[in-house]
Amino acid sequence: MPARSKAQQKAAGAALSAKRGDTSKAELKGASREMYGSMTEKELEELARTSRKGKPEHVR
Repeated sequence: MPARSKAQQKAAGAALSAKRGDTSKAELKGASREMYGSMTEKELEELARTSRKGKPEHVR
């Protein structure tokens, strides 16, 4: 499932980084913290891999 917005893609990237141990879980805020707890590494990878080109900044 591709990311629907730039913000979602960025949050998934941050959560994925924490899952892999590159950054601390304590550094996560908001959506990325929720994604960290509720999604697998594979799901996060899929969202983070989405291109940002042509995506809106936020989707309601």
